[in-house]
Amino acid sequence: MFPLAFFNAQPPAGEAKAGDTYGATVSNRQLDRALSASQLVQELVQHRGPIVTGVRGKVTSVCPNKGCWIKLDSGDNTEIFVKMKDYGFFVPTALEGKEIVMTGSAEAKTISVEEQRHYAEDAKKSPQEIAAITQPRREVRFIAEGIRVVD
Repeated sequence: MFPLAFFNAQPPAGEAKAGDTYGATVSNRQLDRALSASQLVQELVQHRGPIVTGVRGKVTSVCPNKGCWIKLDSGDNTEIFVKMKDYGFFVPTALEGKEIVMTGSAEAKTISVEEQRHYAEDAKKSPQEIAAITQPRREVRFIAEGIRVVD
């Protein structure tokens, strides 16, 4: 039997104020050592495979359906796509525009057309925008274990 919340999935309520944490706790030490989003992208250019780290950046969008993914500005006209580890927590849509620090692992991946279209549908893109997705794309993916609102 599934919990009722599973069928009534929506992002959690909340203002996403500085100090709020989602998922695992993000320590002050992790906060101090976090890479910027652009530093993470540079690290992934130099290293193959996943990198376990903390990352700081500004949230540009949040899944409007459940709060199950976010995008982070990497400062170079690209974004880092962030999913929550094991689908274990969600974030409020109020997180959009906020500065966060998150812990977890990152890697550069090729994303299929089907997966891109799925997330475009989640983001409520128009049918024309979804149909325009016709090629696999490389992007930075981050699996977040914890997220802390900084500002």
